[in-house]
Amino acid sequence: MSGGPTVRRQCQFVPETALSEDECKEAISLMKHSADEDIVKNKMKLTFDYRRNMILDPQQSCNILFEFPRFKDVKGLVEQDFVLMFGEGVSGSFWRSGRPHTRKRSSKNAGSFHPPSGTSIQEHLDAITTSSQPYLLAVGARKNAVHQFFIVLDKNAIPCRSTSCLGAFDELFKAHFVFGTSYNPMLRNMYTFIQTTVYNIDVGKVKESPRVAEVRVRLLH
Repeated sequence: MSGGPTVRRQCQFVPETALSEDECKEAISLMKHSADEDIVKNKMKLTFDYRRNMILDPQQSCNILFEFPRFKDVKGLVEQDFVLMFGEGVSGSFWRSGRPHTRKRSSKNAGSFHPPSGTSIQEHLDAITTSSQPYLLAVGARKNAVHQFFIVLDKNAIPCRSTSCLGAFDELFKAHFVFGTSYNPMLRNMYTFIQTTVYNIDVGKVKESPRVAEVRVRLLH
């Protein structure tokens, strides 16, 4: 069985005109220096296929945030790529699921971290010594006064568009697919449950624990 965030898949987005490699590199160069977010989002859309091939290439994937650094300062690019992969319907599944208790459990400790008070984002990134799966970095004076979330990936901080815990978790989940990153082994069952039950992605193609499969079937019926 094969499925999940790391597999190659047929995406929903089909470009009207496929860019050549030189045209893609020109678009990448332009958006690196553009102050216009609309231009950045448009160029990101046009280079989607180029980016997907790069992400799924083990020799190039580690350079994705170097080639596409605007993920780190333009909010909403993770969401845009996820929509291009799966469509608006799947992207909005989290908020239409009607399972507040499921969503609450999913967001709690789902790969999140509250750095010690007074620690800057850059200090936190500089202190990372090992590579890990994406996780949420919450920024605020107190745990109940968080004003910004970031997705941390390979010593890079990607700002979340949402300022709520649930919204940030939605973006964290999608980041796994956008960047082709596997789930944290300790959270795999939880993420697989969210993937198959809430987003309806790769049902029957991904390995589920018996407990996850049992709960999913019960909830759907």
